[in-house]
Amino acid sequence: MKALRCDEPGRLSVIQRDVPSAGPGEVLVRIRRVGICGTDYHIVQGNQPYLEYPRVIGHELAGEIAEAPSGSAFKTGDIVCIEPYLYCGTCRACRQGKTNCCQHLQVLGVHRDGGACEYIAVPERNVVPVTGLGLDEAAMVEFLAIGAHGVRRSGAGPGSRVAVVGAGPIGIAAAIFAKARGAEISVLDMNALRLAFCRDELGVDHVVEVSPDVGDRLKAITDGDFFDVVIDATGNPNAMMKGFSYVGHGGTYVLLSIVRADITFNDPEFHKRETSLLGSRNATRQDFETVLDVMLGGGVPTAALASHRGGLDDAPGLIPLWSAPEAGVIKALVEI
Repeated sequence: MKALRCDEPGRLSVIQRDVPSAGPGEVLVRIRRVGICGTDYHIVQGNQPYLEYPRVIGHELAGEIAEAPSGSAFKTGDIVCIEPYLYCGTCRACRQGKTNCCQHLQVLGVHRDGGACEYIAVPERNVVPVTGLGLDEAAMVEFLAIGAHGVRRSGAGPGSRVAVVGAGPIGIAAAIFAKARGAEISVLDMNALRLAFCRDELGVDHVVEVSPDVGDRLKAITDGDFFDVVIDATGNPNAMMKGFSYVGHGGTYVLLSIVRADITFNDPEFHKRETSLLGSRNATRQDFETVLDVMLGGGVPTAALASHRGGLDDAPGLIPLWSAPEAGVIKALVEI
């Protein structure tokens, strides 16, 4: 079968490898769609903190059941997505239901070879049925679940003032699910096209193009109170540190971004606000189910999100182009 591998920073290739066999408790999935996300771009650029090369990329995965074990709830041809976080199930985090941050976690396409290939065998517990949705929609569930998880951790609800900093796919996901909870949403970014997408396709309440006076503008939007919840999805250390100043008194700051850097903040300002600081990693099955429910209810503009696509053979040339801000990519899909 064909597989898309990042051989080293800056070099992608399509290779040939054997079709895997499903082991005990595993399902063989024929991959049909792979979403390309910031993690994949970071892998190609050489700045993903948890990865060794070479690596078959791909963790936003949708496909069809090719083979399921006897007694499985799945049957051949079922459309599914894959929860790409392979957790141990026995560590303290897993026992508490926090499988997203398992002590021994391995993420497909990062810690081990991923699903940008024709077939992959994964534990049945990591396969999610997507009845009523197509392959494009199924391939978007994982990145949307990351946003949904961060929003769930934030505690945002009806009437909450939420600022999402960074209008890439993960920030867009956070805005979608904060809005689904009834929050008032402001989105900040330097990219006017992405802000227009958030305004026109998501219907957020405010879009704010980042500029030297952005703090004053946010103060005016919130009548001087700033935000109950700030969610960072920039992947930029300076932006992450600046985001502390957007949190209102008694507010919560959620870091969806992960960077190779130390993040610092002013302690008197942090304590003055009694800020709650939360990391948010991956997602759980609960978040996948939240995404599916909102999708089925029409709350996710999936057709608009799928802005770019191409085939597996063309992906080594396309992915570097898609990573450029001027490409205008919201979500790129590789068809297999």
